Amino acid sequence: MENRRWSLGIVCLVFLFITTSSAEFLIQQVTEGPVSSVSETEYNSSYNLNTNLGVTRVMRDERPSSKIVTIGSFSVIKERFEPYESSVFESSGYKWRLILYVTGNKNDGGNNHISLYVRIEETESLPKGWEVNADIKLFVHNPKQRKYLSVTDGTVKRYNEAKKEWGFGQLIPLSTFYNTNEGYIVQDTCSFGAEIFIVKPVAQQEKVTFISNPPDNVFTWKILRFSSLEDKFYYSDDFLVGDRYWRLGFNPKGDGGGRPHALPIYLFAQGFKPNAVATTTWGAVNLRLKHQLGSNHKKVYSAAWYPIREGYGVGVNSIILLKDLRAGYLVNDSIVFEAEMVKVSVTNIVPT
Repeated sequence: MENRRWSLGIVCLVFLFITTSSAEFLIQQVTEGPVSSVSETEYNSSYNLNTNLGVTRVMRDERPSSKIVTIGSFSVIKERFEPYESSVFESSGYKWRLILYVTGNKNDGGNNHISLYVRIEETESLPKGWEVNADIKLFVHNPKQRKYLSVTDGTVKRYNEAKKEWGFGQLIPLSTFYNTNEGYIVQDTCSFGAEIFIVKPVAQQEKVTFISNPPDNVFTWKILRFSSLEDKFYYSDDFLVGDRYWRLGFNPKGDGGGRPHALPIYLFAQGFKPNAVATTTWGAVNLRLKHQLGSNHKKVYSAAWYPIREGYGVGVNSIILLKDLRAGYLVNDSIVFEAEMVKVSVTNIVPT
C-alpha cells in the first residue's frame, strides 16, 4: 500500500512539473508577440499613424506631370544620410523642390525606407498669411515594368509659413528598392517624381431645398365630352410649381395593367422657368379624381425624382374602374382631375 502511495505521489509530481513547464512555455509564447510589436513601434517611434492612414501604392504607365529627378551612379550616394534637394521647378503657379533621403528620414519614421518630400519655395512673394492646399502624388520609376509606382494618401496638404514640406517618410522599403528582381534600379540609375495639383476652395455650391405646400400648388383639369375621347393620351395645360412646369396626362381607354378596365392618371415633368437651375426635381403630389356630387374623391399619392428631360410621367394606371365612373365622378359627360403638389425641390447656386 505504501509503495502504491509513493508511486502515485511520483506521478503527481511529474504531472505537475510537465504542466508547469507547459504553462511557462505558453506564457512565454503569448508574451513574445506583444514584445515584438512594441519593438516595432519603438523602431518607428516618429511614425505618425494618423497622417499615414489610407496610403495607397499603385503602378501606372503615365509619367509624373510636375517633376522627374533621375540619378545616375546611384551607388555613389546610396549610403548618404543627407537629403538631396532638387532644382526649383514650377507647378500649378508655385515654385517647389523635391527633397530625397536615400537612406530614409529618421525623424519621420523613414528607417530602412526611401523618403521623399515636396517643399514649397520662394514664398516671400506670397501675401501675408498665405496658404496653399495641394494634392500630392510622389513616384518611383520602375524601368523593368516600364511603370511608375505612385504613392498618395488621398489627403490635401496644407502648405503655410509653419509647414512648407510634405511627403512620405516611408515611400518605398529599401529591401524592395534594392531588390534587382523588382526593377527600380537599372544600370545604377533610378528616378523619382512628383505631381502637384492645387486645390482651390469652390466659390459656389449647389443647394437643393425641399418646399412643402409651395404657392399655387393645386391645379384642376376638367375634361369635357369624355365619351367621345379616343384611345390615346391626353394632356392638360402646363402649370408652374416651384421652378418647373408640370402637366397631367391620361388615356381614357386605360394604360398598362389597368387597360381596358381602369382609368389612369399621371403627373409629367416639363421644362423649367427662365433662369431656373435645371436639375433632377423632386415632385410629390396628391392626384385626385373629383367626386362631383360629394366629397368621396379618389386619391393617390405619388412621389419621385423627375429627370431633367421633359415628358417623364409618374402616377397610377388605375385610380378608378371605368364601370364606377358614373357613381358621381362622370357628370354631364365630364370628369375632373386635380393635382395637389405637396412637396417639390428647388435648386439654387449660392456662395459657399
